[in-house]
Amino acid sequence: MAAKKEKATFPLYNPLSLVLDKEPAEFESHDFLRVIEKEEIEKITFHYAGLDGKLKELWIPVSNAEQVEMALLEGERVDGSSLFKGLVDEALSDLYVVPVYRTAFINPFDPHSLDFICRYLTPEGQLAPFAPDNILMKAAANFRAHSGLELYCLGELEFYLLRERTTLFYPNQRQGGYHASAPYFKSGEILNEIVRILTQITGAVKYAHAEVGYIESVRSDNREIMDKEAEQLEVEFSPRPLEEMGDWLVLARWIIRRVASKYNCLATFTPKLEEGVAGNGLHLHLELRRNGKNIMVGPDGNLSEEARRLIGGLIEYADSLTAFGNTVSSSYLRLVPHQEAPTKICWSDLNRSAFIRVPLGWRNIQNLARVVNPREKEAERERQERQTIELRSPDGSAHVYLLLAGIALAADWAFRIDESLFQHTRPLELAEEYYVRGNIFAEPEIQKKLPALPGSCVESSRRLLAKRYLYERDGVFPPSVIDYVASLLEAEDDEFMNQNLAKLPADDRLHETRRIMHKDLHRH
Repeated sequence: MAAKKEKATFPLYNPLSLVLDKEPAEFESHDFLRVIEKEEIEKITFHYAGLDGKLKELWIPVSNAEQVEMALLEGERVDGSSLFKGLVDEALSDLYVVPVYRTAFINPFDPHSLDFICRYLTPEGQLAPFAPDNILMKAAANFRAHSGLELYCLGELEFYLLRERTTLFYPNQRQGGYHASAPYFKSGEILNEIVRILTQITGAVKYAHAEVGYIESVRSDNREIMDKEAEQLEVEFSPRPLEEMGDWLVLARWIIRRVASKYNCLATFTPKLEEGVAGNGLHLHLELRRNGKNIMVGPDGNLSEEARRLIGGLIEYADSLTAFGNTVSSSYLRLVPHQEAPTKICWSDLNRSAFIRVPLGWRNIQNLARVVNPREKEAERERQERQTIELRSPDGSAHVYLLLAGIALAADWAFRIDESLFQHTRPLELAEEYYVRGNIFAEPEIQKKLPALPGSCVESSRRLLAKRYLYERDGVFPPSVIDYVASLLEAEDDEFMNQNLAKLPADDRLHETRRIMHKDLHRH
């Protein structure tokens, strides 16, 4: 009998997988009793996202095996009327939260806690239809069922770290932070800890780096950030199924805030901190897979028909997706020309000002190392396509689960056989019509022909309500959730924000702009 081949393990390999000798997708309830004994676990912590998009938690002290088994197999009870105000009746408010075993991790801030992300279930034991993560699960499942494909996603999570300035040496330059290194980049130790934790938990971090934005001293009336030094950072993930990426992005925000707090810093994903300085995007790269293989490139080396269908679906949903991806007034101070953010609905190769960008994807090329390492032999491995398309409109205010659910529905629309869904035009026609070349801001005639993204939360709300049928079909988005999101956007009362700002004297305009930017530092 052949000896079992030992797995190569790396320092950032999932600690629970090391203990259990299995991948997270294979975890079962009984496995965690071993973890509890070996790691001296004192409590189980359940995490679940509220309607505000932030993770909540419930602590369950561990005292005996029966208690552990009960919690893991049956979950716990929570007050849904507090977590989903306005969507759950107080008279019928109890919900179950049940752990998803593949999400298990040792809490990096409390090594005696075994943590899980949970799903909400109704009193009848069904997935609660109004819970954002369950909406995403249903949307993704519908797409798989109707298309026979998998939609994978990777997120680029941008954020600012703010702190008291500790040194005048090696100052960075305004808008000069992109891929900066120490000593100019001051947050390396913090970013290193964030990446280490996220990698061990998710196994899905692609890379991290300093981003463009840098503010030497933030001008603000908000005491939380007043006069603080601000550095922009980014953590980029590797492609994962939509539901999994939703969990990891929400968890990542929690971890980033916790690590920042540990270092007496503030982390914010707010769309904009200062005029003329890079805002925080949440760019999402999407790829279609069939039987586990990327199918974004066709036999001719160009984007496949499936990829162009996906683009067409996103264009159909483009204006209404801002309701989930750009949820505060300052979002619409980021979506302005010449800031590497889209204002028009179009797609293009490499262009960072397009709504959808087709980035470099190692298309028709491989073994690049041999160009600079002549002694390297030809790699003997199967070629893997890596091409994606990048959705560039969302920002740090995005409600992640609902945004990804909307994207899944856009993809589903593009691949549906039901012709009645195509009320105006078909996905491939949309993709052909809205492709542009070059810099659209340098060509006014092209700009005039392209539809604009909404310019305010109020406008996004109206676009969502006008297209609600695209989200409520097949029972994916409950009408109450659409109404709730629309009401939040309406409450921003920003329909004439940009026009009103333009009328103010320069100093007053800048002061009011900063007030708008800094009022939502911790949304979602």
